[in-house]
Amino acid sequence: MNLAKMMKQAQAMQANMLAKQEELAAKDFTASVGGGKVTATATGNGDVRSITIDPSVVDPSDVEFLQDLVLKAVQEAIALGKDATAAEMKKLTGGLGIPGL
Repeated sequence: MNLAKMMKQAQAMQANMLAKQEELAAKDFTASVGGGKVTATATGNGDVRSITIDPSVVDPSDVEFLQDLVLKAVQEAIALGKDATAAEMKKLTGGLGIPGL
């Protein structure tokens, strides 16, 4: 394989990866915890867009429980986005394990 062809393929792969990263950054990932009582939505790049809390879990005498639910929902939503991004990058690179991707 000649070097010019390899460079062209690498550039095409890079363009595809950038497009996929932009697409995933705009996509929403939603996670619910506590039987759906707390829901968080985050983008593929980890920006939290929304948090929804069912009023039935708002108990002033047990704020720690609500805090734990919110934290868990946010963490799960962000993890869903990261996992989707990693899976898409693996598809695009053919599992090459390129650093920084």
